[in-house]
Amino acid sequence: MPKDRTAPAGIWLSELFAIHVYKRSQGRVTRQATFAAVAIVVAMGAWRFYNHFGPALRQGMGYAIAGLLLAGGLWLAYRVVNVPRFADFLIAVEAEMNKVSWPSRSELYRSSAVVIFVIFALAGLLFGFDLVWGFVFEWTGILRPSP
Repeated sequence: MPKDRTAPAGIWLSELFAIHVYKRSQGRVTRQATFAAVAIVVAMGAWRFYNHFGPALRQGMGYAIAGLLLAGGLWLAYRVVNVPRFADFLIAVEAEMNKVSWPSRSELYRSSAVVIFVIFALAGLLFGFDLVWGFVFEWTGILRPSP
């Protein structure tokens, strides 16, 4: 019988209001990148909130609510990257990314040139098939010639 991996809501709430950093020295770059991505989304959401609702609210209330949403969202993003289960996932991601052998710059250019050439060659081939089949269908009367 598999173990139940769901945690009670109280554990999640206590984790969101904690101050400690889970495994501080591990997965630092991946956590920072994840936090930055979530922070950008939160900041854009607060900005959109202010642009949409801010002018309709009383003087200064739009700024206050958008600021509270921004602060709360940033705190939530900071805590989410330190929830043990998610932090362990990010640590594992960074460990796997360190094992990747990245191509050299010249190999990257050669590979990109091959991909771009193949894309254009296939586009030309599909264009040729389209012309041939269009001609065949017009010749057999299945399609009418365009005016």
